[in-house]
Amino acid sequence: MADKYLDILRQYWGYENFRGIQREIIESICSGKDTLGLMPTGGGKSITFQVPGLALDGVCIVISPLIALMNDQIEHLQRKNIVAAYIHAGLSRTEILKILNNCIHGQTKFLYISPERIGSELFQTKLKYIKVSFITVDEAHCISQWGHDFRPSYLQIAEIRKIKPDAPVLALTATATPRVVADIQSNLNFAAENVIQMSFMRKNLAYVVRKAYDKNGELLHILKTMKQCAIVYVRSRKRSKELADYLNENGLSATYFHAGLDHPDKVKRQEAWKNDEISIMVATNAFGMGIDKPDVRTVIHYDCPDSIEAYFQEAGRAGRDGKKAYAVLLFNQSDERKLYKRIYDNYPDVDYIKDVYEHLAYYYQIGLDTGQGASHVFNIDKFCTIYKYFPLQVDSALRILSRAGYIDYQLDPNAGSRVQILIDREGLYYLDGITKLENEVITEILRNYGGLFADLVTIDEALIAMKTSLPKEQIYLTLKGLRQRHIINYIPQRKEPLITYLQDRVDVRRLKLPVDIYEKRKEHFIYQIKEVVNYATTDDICRSRQLLNYFGEKKSAECGICDVCLEQNTNQLSEKRLRKAKKAILDLLSDGKEHHLRELDSLELPERQLDGALRYLIDEEEIWVDFCHIRKS
Repeated sequence: MADKYLDILRQYWGYENFRGIQREIIESICSGKDTLGLMPTGGGKSITFQVPGLALDGVCIVISPLIALMNDQIEHLQRKNIVAAYIHAGLSRTEILKILNNCIHGQTKFLYISPERIGSELFQTKLKYIKVSFITVDEAHCISQWGHDFRPSYLQIAEIRKIKPDAPVLALTATATPRVVADIQSNLNFAAENVIQMSFMRKNLAYVVRKAYDKNGELLHILKTMKQCAIVYVRSRKRSKELADYLNENGLSATYFHAGLDHPDKVKRQEAWKNDEISIMVATNAFGMGIDKPDVRTVIHYDCPDSIEAYFQEAGRAGRDGKKAYAVLLFNQSDERKLYKRIYDNYPDVDYIKDVYEHLAYYYQIGLDTGQGASHVFNIDKFCTIYKYFPLQVDSALRILSRAGYIDYQLDPNAGSRVQILIDREGLYYLDGITKLENEVITEILRNYGGLFADLVTIDEALIAMKTSLPKEQIYLTLKGLRQRHIINYIPQRKEPLITYLQDRVDVRRLKLPVDIYEKRKEHFIYQIKEVVNYATTDDICRSRQLLNYFGEKKSAECGICDVCLEQNTNQLSEKRLRKAKKAILDLLSDGKEHHLRELDSLELPERQLDGALRYLIDEEEIWVDFCHIRKS
């Protein structure tokens, strides 16, 4: 009997059989059931939606926050002559329309899209006419506020289910606690609970916690011993560069990566590491999501992450080829203090948050009951200098105010220019005094972008310049002039965060932070910090068992390769050697005579082993020792 799923796997991927729970997930989604697949990093998640995507009629819509991963998967599919496309910010309206129309006409099998794009009017309009086989939600833990990487944009996914109620959803993630598992299914409106789970056990990955008071020295020792591909995770951009420099100065090949680097620089460093031109990547957590490099032998956490989920996901980037690999956490007492300090850094007191909100109004000179809709570039260093704050707590306070709906705090330092047309279409048509140049720019923007009359829309000034054959500087000046005449709202591309007031400024006595936004999240964050500390300081339970227990796997076996298991095995071995040493001593004294201590040298036992055996026998009063002599009691 033909096996269409296996035939597809063999034809396009060349694998003889499915691994783990891949087939189970494929059969579940192909039968039309909403499905949540839990698979560890390296478990082959992409197969579980790409095979059924080819087996079923229609377009498989893949929602993912990982641009790098989308790029890689699109390239892999296209090399197999599978038609796939993805919609991203760099595309013009015309290009997006072409992609969506191809989907409508059945010329595309996979459409990749970021969660932020789901809410676009254009996408939702065209989606009505696309035959959708099913919807895949990658990194599904992002939809849960209890997940380690919660993204509000993921909550919009439930909206497209209303447009395509018959299309089942396949949610995939590599890290989810039982609470997050329940949240994912609820927020994605699963018709019925349906979880297919593979053990998170990684038999080839040795978890190690190294008590390190000299972290630089320990790091250097590990990397020089391993001499293979590695990732070193740190918490600050500054430290990533400093550590990479330190490793290079000590004869190793390293580079660094963080969110503040220019895009071309990121790509250059990433490719050099992926191609083994550089063996060590020192990075913040901005690096790694969607990077499919199977031969990473070591992942070292120089600084502790905020949660077990984040640690597990980052550590899981080691040994994806199935060969022996190591995940090492460098930890000392100061790390514990730093972890607990992060609680206040991430969740400052409510009075502090109110204080920041009030000073923000002073900073922008916004009166009570005014300010809604106004956007302002935010220089956090200047703000902190004026009002004597620390940037870390201010940043957290603004994030909380943003989640509470008072402001929109946009952090992307490289966000593109944004335009909104402030008059209606008819008013624009009859507008007096508009120059030929202004008309040309507005016309080209309208041709390439939608939703301009309803909201601020991100535009690419370089694209408009190319279409109009005008210098980019001229586009900027034209848009600036239209803004001054209140024809458009224009926010140029910036290098600093942007704050927009979502409602008029309120008196701080009326400012309320919902329980779900502040108190419950703070409690959960404290729980996550405590779990990280527990993991780092518990040295009598297998590391793998600790991690699996956190994710709900209560009946797991000891891994046998982590530092705890190896220490226990060494202790057991020492007990055997101790028994051997005790027997050798008692055999020597079995004649009942007194012997000189020097005679113990003839037993040729290690000094530590001999001392341990002697102490035991003396304590148990099995032997008697007097100065230089020894005899059996």
